[in-house]
Amino acid sequence: MSDNDPVSTESSPPLPPRRLGLFAGLAVVVLALDIVTKFWAVATLDGQEPVRLFGGALYLVLVRNPGAAWSIGADYTWVLSLIMAAVVLAILYFAPRLRSGGWAAGLGLVLAGALGNLGDRLFRPPGFLHGHVVDFLSLFAPDGSVWPVFNVADSAICVGGGLIVLMALLGREYDGTVIEKKPRASKKGTSS
Repeated sequence: MSDNDPVSTESSPPLPPRRLGLFAGLAVVVLALDIVTKFWAVATLDGQEPVRLFGGALYLVLVRNPGAAWSIGADYTWVLSLIMAAVVLAILYFAPRLRSGGWAAGLGLVLAGALGNLGDRLFRPPGFLHGHVVDFLSLFAPDGSVWPVFNVADSAICVGGGLIVLMALLGREYDGTVIEKKPRASKKGTSS
């Protein structure tokens, strides 16, 4: 660039502030809630009959899940562990670039959920990478026959994933930019 090149007077709009605090704060709070509720469930519900709440809309029942929802993939617990570890690393890679509150909240929730369930896979019986996830919330039936028995981490993953999908549908990028929708080309019709 020479001294004679014109200098653009236009400036791009300032970037929104980084949302690392929202991301990390939400992840820490939800992860702590997941850990506390799992310890409570193991200490309180182990060997007990399901506890019926809200007229049967919710049951508290302890289930140690070796797989994913409905125990799918129970023979591949170590694969699920590695997938969760990869998800955690990918989220941590993107975290410093977060400038969207929606993306920060969504990724913070998914991170908390992935870490919560990964912790179970790493540190709970029957052993490292094969641990069973502690689930204790069952909707509409005490045995998970209507909906899989789940925990706080599972809820965080679902809500966070939904928020991320919503952000994408609204054209909101993780870096705070907004994708402008192109106007549809008008149809040239023939008149009768």
